[in-house]
Amino acid sequence: MVRERLDPMDRRLVRLLSEDAQLGASGLAEKMDVSAPTVRSRLRSLVDRNLVKIVGLLNLSARPELISAIVGINTLGRGRIHEIAQRIADLPFVTSASVVTGRFDIIAEVVVADDVADLYRVTSELIPKVGEPGEISRSETFVVMASCNKWVGLPKGCWSDESEAQLRGSAMS
Repeated sequence: MVRERLDPMDRRLVRLLSEDAQLGASGLAEKMDVSAPTVRSRLRSLVDRNLVKIVGLLNLSARPELISAIVGINTLGRGRIHEIAQRIADLPFVTSASVVTGRFDIIAEVVVADDVADLYRVTSELIPKVGEPGEISRSETFVVMASCNKWVGLPKGCWSDESEAQLRGSAMS
């Protein structure tokens, strides 16, 4: 897969959006010294190409009811690590899963609301089931005690009855 590079105008647009996504096309156009239709067109192209996603993020340190954890995962699924990471990323409460270098094969970020039992279910029941039996060989969970400048998108499962029911149903099977 060849990753495309953003041109200078797209990079500037993305930088301005990451500073304040509430500016709107007119505000962005003014700051970039281009027309609002140009901004809308560029933004639509970035979103359509799945290069930019505009979402609301929560300040993790300002939400005491959210529990965040980083999970290091080792797999025996050589050649399938990306597929396993994608399955982990699709689990309830998982904000992201990344294939990494170092002592772990995959690092997953998990956010749960109020209930550490949900964190236990994700790390001890759901993650081990994403691959073939024994393919997830080991995991280590690091609960985040404090964070600086950590903004997160709310994963499915947090504050959602439907996803929580799905999580509990998956854990029982």
